[in-house]
Amino acid sequence: MPSPKAKNPSRSGGSPVLGSPGGRCDFLPLAKPLNRPSPPSHLLQRQGSDPTTARLRASDSPTRRRGSSSSTGSASGQGPPEEDGIRLNPTFLGVALSSLLAVDLWLSKRMGVCACEDSSWGSVRPLMKLIEVSGHGVPWLAGTVYCLYKSDSAAGQEVMLNLLLGLLLDLVLVAVVKAVVRRPRPAHNRMDMFATVSVDRYSFPSGHATRAAMCGRFLLAHLVLAAPLRVLVLLWTGLVGLSRVLLGRHNVTDVVFGFWMGYCQYNLVEMLWLSPQALLGQLT
Repeated sequence: MPSPKAKNPSRSGGSPVLGSPGGRCDFLPLAKPLNRPSPPSHLLQRQGSDPTTARLRASDSPTRRRGSSSSTGSASGQGPPEEDGIRLNPTFLGVALSSLLAVDLWLSKRMGVCACEDSSWGSVRPLMKLIEVSGHGVPWLAGTVYCLYKSDSAAGQEVMLNLLLGLLLDLVLVAVVKAVVRRPRPAHNRMDMFATVSVDRYSFPSGHATRAAMCGRFLLAHLVLAAPLRVLVLLWTGLVGLSRVLLGRHNVTDVVFGFWMGYCQYNLVEMLWLSPQALLGQLT
C-alpha cells in the first residue's frame, strides 16, 4: 500500500525532524522571531540626520585608524627610516671599532694592578710613580734648560736647543689632541698625578708615552752612548708606557698611540732642526 505523501514544509510552516518513529519526517513549528522594541523615533531621526557625527565615529574607530595608517604607509611607499636600517646593518668598520674599544677597556682594567694601594700589586705603586715622574715634562724641560745653559760646546748647545724644541712641540701637540678627542681617563684611576693642568683630565693620548718615545729616539740618535746605556734608554721608554697602564692613568690604546705620535714627533724635530748660529743670525 503506498505511503501517504509528506506535506510540503513550506506550506505547513514547520521544519523536518529526522529519526522519528516509523521512518517518517515530522515537522516542528518554527520559532517565532523575538519582538525587540524599536528605538524611539527621535533617536532614529538624530542618527540619520547627522552625517557628520557618523563620519567622526567611523573615523575614530580602532579598525578605521589601523586601516588608515597601513594604507598611508603603503601609499607613500616609504619603509622604515634610514637610521633604523643603519643600526640594524652596522658597517664592518663600526663593528671593528666597537670591538676594539671593548677589548681596550677590558684589558686596561685588568692591567691596572697598581691603581691604588689595596690593588693586587699595590706594593709596586711607589716605584711606578717614580717612573711616572721620570717621564714628566717638568723634569725634562728643567734638565734640558740647565744643560743648555751649562754646555760649553756649540754641538752640545745645538743638541740641547733642539731637544728643548721637541719638548715644547710635544706639549703643544698633545694638548691639542687631548682637547679635540676629550677621552676621559679610566674609571679606576686616582687623580694624584704630579703637576697636572686642566687638559690632563683627558686620557688620549698619553703625554708620557709621546715624550718617552720622542726623547728616547732623540737620545739614541744624537748622543754617543755605550751599548748598556742604549739598552737602558729602550727599557726606560717601555717602562714609562707600561707604568701608565699599571697605574690606571691611561688605556692601552692611549699608550700605543702615544708611542706612535712621539716617534713621528722626532721626525718633525729633524725637519725643523735649528742651529745656534742660524738662530742668532735670525734674531740679529
